[in-house]
Amino acid sequence: MLDDALRARILAWRNDDPDDGTVATTEAWLAAAGNGDSQAAAELASAFGPFLEFGTAGLRGPLGPGPSRMNRAVVSRAAAGIAQYLLQHNGRSAVIGYDARHRSLDFALDTAEILSGAGIHALVMPTSLPTPLLAYAIRALQADAGIMVTASHNPAQDNGYKVYLGDGSQIIPPVDAEIAAHIAAVPSVASIARGEDFTMLTHDIVDAYVNAAASTVAPDAPRAIRVVSTSLHGVGHEPWMAVMRAAGFRVPSVVLAQAAPDPDFPTVAFPNPEESGAADMLLAHAAAERSDIAIAHDPDADRCAAGVFDPRMDAWRLLSGDELGTLLAWWTMERAARFDLPAPTGVLANSIVSSTLLLRMAEAAGLRSQQTLTGFKWIARVPELEFGYEEALGYCTAPQLVADKDGITAGLRVAEMAASLKAEGRTLLDALDDIYSRHGLHATSQLSLRMNDPAAIRKAVQQLRERPPGLLVGEAVTSVVDLAQGVDGLPPTDGVRLRTQHLQVIVRPSGTEPKLKCYLQYVTAFEHDSRERAAQVLEALKAEIRTALGL
Repeated sequence: MLDDALRARILAWRNDDPDDGTVATTEAWLAAAGNGDSQAAAELASAFGPFLEFGTAGLRGPLGPGPSRMNRAVVSRAAAGIAQYLLQHNGRSAVIGYDARHRSLDFALDTAEILSGAGIHALVMPTSLPTPLLAYAIRALQADAGIMVTASHNPAQDNGYKVYLGDGSQIIPPVDAEIAAHIAAVPSVASIARGEDFTMLTHDIVDAYVNAAASTVAPDAPRAIRVVSTSLHGVGHEPWMAVMRAAGFRVPSVVLAQAAPDPDFPTVAFPNPEESGAADMLLAHAAAERSDIAIAHDPDADRCAAGVFDPRMDAWRLLSGDELGTLLAWWTMERAARFDLPAPTGVLANSIVSSTLLLRMAEAAGLRSQQTLTGFKWIARVPELEFGYEEALGYCTAPQLVADKDGITAGLRVAEMAASLKAEGRTLLDALDDIYSRHGLHATSQLSLRMNDPAAIRKAVQQLRERPPGLLVGEAVTSVVDLAQGVDGLPPTDGVRLRTQHLQVIVRPSGTEPKLKCYLQYVTAFEHDSRERAAQVLEALKAEIRTALGL
């Protein structure tokens, strides 16, 4: 049964919903609930709860009717709130991009009409494209803001709404709170003015990005490399092929079953290269093609994963986010001397949940380094950024082009690095061993716990705050830091950091998915069996952290 207050909220929302499809779903649920269907009643209670939270990641959630889902009514209110924020801050133009997920184009066009109705010049990308192209277009077109309709690597039932400012970077506090307040102040969807004076951009903006990205490869760098790739049913395939071709590389061999955009992601349970099994088809294709490297992009191509043949395993495997980040940081410094490029003078940055090896490498090279809070909204804003990464497969190798993670330029940099090493008879794993030999093995892993109850996530983190373990894998815990109080000059964030002599653990809720994430690091001298020992330590650490979290 539905109580009177909930039924009144549902009917008021239904009457203001501009979409016939979600209206029909709402009415079907109401009818079923009225006939005693408990599942329909539960769907209504869930979908018509609080308004989908708008934060620094914008909006993200499952498609469906109601204020707690992604739909045209929610997007319309969000667009109206963003329009008011821009007007308040003298913003006059915004670029709108979209991926190939269900309803992405509809949400983009609603946004364009609403911005136009508010007197803001809306520029809509010419087709479904990767998020990095939207971030590039903001600065290239000197717009005041950008909006990307995407749920990135989330499951097929989700969609999302990501907001950028005129510097090409994602919003940070207090901008998110200001926009959220404007959204909350929208009285109704029916009250929102709409216009048709928006511009559909031409493919010229894509060509500009392709040429700019291709130019980031050193002119004298070797190009003889065999690459296989997958876009995981996302929108990265065509831009990636175009960039590789323009940069002078052989066009990669692709996993054809995953090349075309498909919002249902039929061959993967979760379209995220980090997820177990997501890259299986890619790695099998790499083995069949006797490739040198394998590249995977997530559905909106802002993340990049690299696969290599590992002789120790006699099999192909993906490099971890930290392994690839370490290699790209090394190559940022190494390529300058090899190809007579200007020596890097900027800052190497990564997030606090990523490996601390980057800091050691920068110090040894006489470069500045910085760790930020999790997310590229922070990394991209590091002054004089030279290279930035986060362990979740996000890399910024060309900050002058895209002030965000960009899987396409990152993949291009991987190809340049692998081809240069191949010309010397070496591989990415050889280079990684050299780095570990010099700076120590920094082995990292992650314990990711999907928990659909936000209260359970908060409870687990709070338990760790209040009752942290005294020992971790036999080592005394020497430091317990509540990240909610701030650390190392960084803004407060929800999470806890534990340290021993050789271990580091950071536990925090995911900002984009219903998960509790635990980031683990073990540092030791690099010896013949250190990888095996490190793997054992990290597995033991996972078990102990589960216990400490009450799970």
